Parts: sequence; structure tokens; C-alpha cells
Amino acid sequence: MGRDKSVILPCYNEADNILLTLEAFSKALRGRKDIEVVLVDNGSTDHTSKILKENLSKPEYSFARSVSVEINQGYGFGILAGLNSCESEWLGWTHADMQTPPADVLRGFDQLVNHGSQAVLKGRRRGRNLFDTFFTWGMSVFSSILLRVRLSDINAQPKLFSRTFLDSFKNPPHDFALDLFLLFLARKNNTPILEMDVSFKSRMYGEAKGGGSLYGKLRIIQRTLICIKRLKASISG
Repeated sequence: MGRDKSVILPCYNEADNILLTLEAFSKALRGRKDIEVVLVDNGSTDHTSKILKENLSKPEYSFARSVSVEINQGYGFGILAGLNSCESEWLGWTHADMQTPPADVLRGFDQLVNHGSQAVLKGRRRGRNLFDTFFTWGMSVFSSILLRVRLSDINAQPKLFSRTFLDSFKNPPHDFALDLFLLFLARKNNTPILEMDVSFKSRMYGEAKGGGSLYGKLRIIQRTLICIKRLKASISG
């Protein structure tokens, strides 16, 4: 079987996490040849590029390759650059910070393919602290009301889907609102959304690029409002 599944990992200043990520995927894959891991150097200013170059030439990491974005233009832009480099039938993304274990990503692909119909699969995070859980719930309720669709744990990883679903993307956002865009598009197109419990681990190195801090959460609220406004405009248009 060829590599008919691709998972994108946007890497912005993730030099300290890349080797851990590669080792974890290598252990989870256990010789599987149907999945490729695409690490996107998303305009990093640390040693991400060097670490990728040093390690991706090693035979034990032959399941992985990299895509380079010269200037960071957002989380979503990096993911889209990775997706556009793929030819696989099944696609998706997750984070490079190891908070979602690779084994859960592989389990998600298997569940999606075995579902037997067009669908989107997303994680449902377990093991988070009370404040983050409440914030996520509030953002989900807020977004659901404004967009008039049912949404939950919007930024949970992974996000997995078929190439046919990817082909339906029209003017996707280039920032963290890409997760919301994908779920809204699925609801709008009546595409089933499968949910799978995933372990949520602590980040070992570096700072979360999204809502890890209070400032990050405020930025997510701002970005979400902008995305909702644009999505509502697309409905009325």
C-alpha cells in the first residue's frame, strides 16, 4: 500500500520539539507505510530549518518530509502550504507540540477510513484543566449561536478529512481560524463530523502559539470574531 494519508504539522519555532515529534511518530507508525508526515517550517526564526535538514535525511524518518514557508503568514497558511504539497486521498493536520499523541492521529485516520463515507474527523480533548475546558466550551457556544450550527472543541486536534472535502475549501483563513472554517464548512455542506476522544498532554518545550496564555486566548477571541463575520458574509452572499 502506498502512502495515501498525509498529516500536516505546522512548525513555527519548534526546534526543540521536532526530534521528539519524529521519534514519537516513528514509534506509533511501527513500520506502517500508508502515512506520511509533512512538517512545515512555517517561517521559523529559530533552528527549526537546521533540525529538519539534519534529521529528515535519516532512514528511520523516511516517513516524513518538509515544506518550507519563507515568511510566516499565519498558522493556517502553513497548513495550507503543506496540504497543497500532498497527493494523498486522506489528509489532515495536527500540532507539532506533542500535546496530541501521534498514536491518536493514526487511530483517527483508521476510524475515518473505516467509516465508509465522506466525513470529517476531529479530536475531543480529554485531560485539560478546568479553566481551558470552560474557555473552549464558551467559545464553542458563542460560535455556534452566531453561525447557527453546532460546534464543539473547535481547536481540538487532529482534523482529518478526504481530498474531496479539501477541494471544497474556498478562501480559507490563514490564521488560527482555519479550524473554525473547516468545521463550519462541514456543517454547511452536511458533511458528518466524527469526534474521537484524544489525550491532551502538557507541552514539553516552548510556548503555545495559540491560546496557551491569557493574551493568546484574547487573540483567539479576536480572530474568531473576524472569521465569524466573514463566514456570515459568505452565507448571506
